[in-house]
Amino acid sequence: MAPKSVQSAPEMPADDPRHATRATRTAGRQMRSRLLDGASRLFRERGLAGTSISDIAAAADAFPSQITYYFRTKEALFVEAACREMLYVARAAEQAASQALTPRDYTRALVETVTGTDSVAFFTEALTLTRRRQDLAPLVERTIERLHGEGMRAYAGQIERHGWKSLRDPDASSRRFWAVAIGVMVEGHAMGRSAEEMCGEMLRVLGDQATAKPASEAAGLRLVGDRDASDFCNRRHR
Repeated sequence: MAPKSVQSAPEMPADDPRHATRATRTAGRQMRSRLLDGASRLFRERGLAGTSISDIAAAADAFPSQITYYFRTKEALFVEAACREMLYVARAAEQAASQALTPRDYTRALVETVTGTDSVAFFTEALTLTRRRQDLAPLVERTIERLHGEGMRAYAGQIERHGWKSLRDPDASSRRFWAVAIGVMVEGHAMGRSAEEMCGEMLRVLGDQATAKPASEAAGLRLVGDRDASDFCNRRHR
């Protein structure tokens, strides 16, 4: 008996409305991404006030009207670009730390990645902007919750994988990490400190987050000292 032939789904004609809808959505996503890429670079180089809508359109090979169509205002584009960059650096930090074999190396990998970019500083400018533009606050709130949630899951996964003993709840550790990162980097950029100095300060303030030893021995852990943190960051940034 001959095998039954498998009927494949008929190809959608190019003029089918559903095809046109998908093509339009894809083009829209690509345009938004191009605008965000161009805007991120210019905002980081020149700041919000020093970047015009025409500058962003030129960098993205787009029309100024497309910026207002997709983002409404320059300020809304600034906040979305900053939020996206913050999530990118968080993902990069988690990837860098995923290979760590000890709790201290895990923290160091996170800190070195975060302080090696200006993404946190970019994001803090968006935080300041939303104080005056509450209509932009929901995107920042969602970004912060994603930072905390994804950071907590990544950290909890490492604890389970290696059998570490966390010194505090994973959610508290994630929230504390980003609070320290924002505080240290805002102060550091204001004072003109180098990435190495900010890295060392973050390690000093964070101290140990977990230990591979039994919980009964956790009290004997020492915090990362100024010299240890500074030496590590200087080595990593050379």
